[in-house]
Amino acid sequence: MNRFKYLHIYLPVFFVLWIGLFIDSKLVANHFVNNQYITNILVLIVFVWIYLKVSVKIKKLMLYGLILAFLGEALFALVLGMYTYRLENLPLYVPLGHSMIYAAVFYIAKEPILKINKELSINILFVLMLIYSTAWLVFANDVFGFLCMLVIVYLFRRKPHTKLFFLIMFFMIVYLELIGTYYENWYWPEIWFDKISFIPSANPPSGISVFYFGFDVGCLLIYKLLNKQKWKRLRNLQKIKREKI
Repeated sequence: MNRFKYLHIYLPVFFVLWIGLFIDSKLVANHFVNNQYITNILVLIVFVWIYLKVSVKIKKLMLYGLILAFLGEALFALVLGMYTYRLENLPLYVPLGHSMIYAAVFYIAKEPILKINKELSINILFVLMLIYSTAWLVFANDVFGFLCMLVIVYLFRRKPHTKLFFLIMFFMIVYLELIGTYYENWYWPEIWFDKISFIPSANPPSGISVFYFGFDVGCLLIYKLLNKQKWKRLRNLQKIKREKI
């Protein structure tokens, strides 16, 4: 049995997040002012590659995700100032990246090696999440990130079947945020929204992946509204699987 059946889908995401953010970094911008265009093109190419490789359902979710990501980024970055991009704009590669990450995490969670060892994987990742966020709270005064992590723990109690997906998402976003802030593609202010002084934040906040719960709900809601019959069949299949367990 191939333990890494979907490596061809999610490995390019890890690669393009690193190389794409490096190309769009302040370091490269000091020598080449049009570097963001290169990252946009590179991410678009990888987006198309992944789109062609995933299932019909994930194709639709990726497209819905583009809309939600654009609206969410415009609201949180441009309007509310929750974080700021290097050029104080909304790079094209950002909404594309959100959809790619969503698809990548979906297929990582489907890997046979994780499905066979699901409970062990959940337990290990959960403990690592607690350690990571606590360390950022202690050493970087990351109250905002820690509060976000606590919201994730609460949501796990409400939606326990989502644990593996969102624990993988947590560390995928950790990877993304550490690279993006290191290369100064974006930065987070020292307090929440740069206005709420009693909630200090690290750059980046540790538990910011909590917003992907909203992203997931939004994508699934659009899918449900536009694919009612398929959604009904999907929910029935999920119900049957849970009853068997």
